[in-house]
Amino acid sequence: MNFPESPTALLRELIRIPSVNPDCAPDQGATGENECARWVGGFLESIGADVTYDEVLPNRPNVIGRFPSNSTSKGVLFAPHIDTVSVSGMTVDPFAADITDGKIYGRGASDTKGTMAAMLWALSTLKDELANLQRPVAFVGLMGEEAGQPGSSHFAARYSDEFDFALVGEPTELETVHAHKGCVWLELTARGRSCHGSTPHEGVNAIRPMLTHLSGLFDAIESILPGYHDETLGAPTLNVGMIKGGTGPNIVPNACSVTMDFRETPSLCADGGSLSLVRRLLAEAGLADLFEIKILCDSVPLLTPPETDGVRRLESIGSPLTTAPWFCDAGRLSGGGIPSVACGPGNIAQAHTKDEFLAINDLEKGVEFYRNFIRTYQS
Repeated sequence: MNFPESPTALLRELIRIPSVNPDCAPDQGATGENECARWVGGFLESIGADVTYDEVLPNRPNVIGRFPSNSTSKGVLFAPHIDTVSVSGMTVDPFAADITDGKIYGRGASDTKGTMAAMLWALSTLKDELANLQRPVAFVGLMGEEAGQPGSSHFAARYSDEFDFALVGEPTELETVHAHKGCVWLELTARGRSCHGSTPHEGVNAIRPMLTHLSGLFDAIESILPGYHDETLGAPTLNVGMIKGGTGPNIVPNACSVTMDFRETPSLCADGGSLSLVRRLLAEAGLADLFEIKILCDSVPLLTPPETDGVRRLESIGSPLTTAPWFCDAGRLSGGGIPSVACGPGNIAQAHTKDEFLAINDLEKGVEFYRNFIRTYQS
C-alpha cells in the first residue's frame, strides 16, 4: 500500500473509504466496514503488526493488529470504531476529505476516524519501540459501534483475557471519559382490532389503554429511578420520545406504541435494568397481558475506577477525568472484562453533523498525546 506521509494524509485516506453502518442507513446502499477494515489492516501490517480479521457479521469484521512484544503481561488496547453514521443530509461531500481553513471535512472525520488516524500514526512512529514496552500493545478497529456495538461485545467475549486496559477512540478533547450511563430504548405496544370509525364498538381501540395507563406507569418509574443514584453519574432518567398509533381518524387503531429512552446507571443495570423494572411494574398493576415490550436499542454503562493503572497513566500526561452523556464501545469492553475509557482528539459536538470535520491541529495534538501515553509503558 502507499504509505501516507502524514497523519493528515492518513485521515483523508480513511474518510475516502465509505464505512457507513448499514443498520444506521437502511435502503441507502451502505456497504459497511469491510473495505475500511482491510485498508487499516494493510496499514497495520506495514508497521509490523500481526493482523487478523474477525468477522462479527457477514462481511463486517473487526480488524485486529497485535504488535510483537517481549512482555508476558496483559496488554494495552487501542480501540476506535471504523463504522460511521449515515451521510444523509450532509452539506459537504462526505467522502472527499476536503481541507478548508485547517479543517478536514467528511463523514467520520470526528467520529471516529480522526482518533483512529491519530492512534495509527502514533503507533507507526513508535513501531521500533513497541516490542520493548512493559505491556504488549494491540489495536482493534471495531465494527458496528453506531448501532448496538456488536463488534466490541464480540471482541470482549473472545479476547478479554489478553488485556487489562483499553483506550477507546472518541472525540473527547483529550479528556478521559471513565464513566457514562447506559442507554436502553423500550417500545411498549398495545394491540387492538381495526374497524370503521363509524362503528367503534365493533373493534378494539389500541390507543385507549395507552391513555388510561401510561401516566401512572411513568409516575411509578420516575419514583423508583432515584433509588439507583450513582455517586459519579447521578440518577437514571426516563424520556418518553415517541408515541405512534392509528392510520386515520375514521379507523379504529389496531396498534399503539410508545418509545421510552432510559439512561441507566450501573446499579440499575445490575438489578435487571429498565426492561425488568417496566415488566415488574406492569405485572404489579395487572397490565402484563395488555402490553408487549420490545428492546429497540441497548448499551451498558461505563464506570472505570480512577485508580485503574491506565487511567492514572492518562492523568500523568495531563488528561483530566470526566464523564459523558453519550455512550460508546468502552462500556461493552469494560462490561466484558477489559477496563476501558474513551479519549481522543476533537469535540463530540462535531460528530454526526451535516458538515463533520476535525481540525488538523487537533489531529496532530492527538498523535502526540497517544505517543506520550504509549511512552508511559517504557521500561
